Amino acid sequence: MEALTDARLTLVGLLFESTTALRAHLDRQLERDADLPLQWFELLLRLARSPGRRLRMSDLAAQTGLTPSGLTRAVDRLETAGLVERAPCASDKRGSYAALTAQGLDRVVAALGPHLTHVEAHLTGVLTDDEQAHLTSLLRKVRDHVNPAAAAAIPVGPVG
Repeated sequence: MEALTDARLTLVGLLFESTTALRAHLDRQLERDADLPLQWFELLLRLARSPGRRLRMSDLAAQTGLTPSGLTRAVDRLETAGLVERAPCASDKRGSYAALTAQGLDRVVAALGPHLTHVEAHLTGVLTDDEQAHLTSLLRKVRDHVNPAAAAAIPVGPVG
């Protein structure tokens, strides 16, 4: 019965509760203020911040935590909306890139202001600068441990 009060249960519970509530707030407000679902925004933002504004589908899946089929469906919808296009991968004939279109870049840039306002209201605004830096460092450490494929998929080099 002592295990029921283990501080590790509290820690992981708080992490899950916080991220679930934060995602719900950000998704609802981004949809309202920028007419963009949070999942689409996250995918477009990752592409916008990547060299050449594109990522291999497998790398995008690793970074977002989407299953390959879930990512395929999401990219299909983004492609239908004209925000993303697929491009063949020369180094892997079976793979392909998701590439941001000019319209996709416009949509993600237009959503940045509202999104950052929401992030400030629900996350960064309740933390000091030092707390933000510490939380970023801790979350990166945990992410790299539990999802090393995501860390490995982060492109190195200038964002273009």
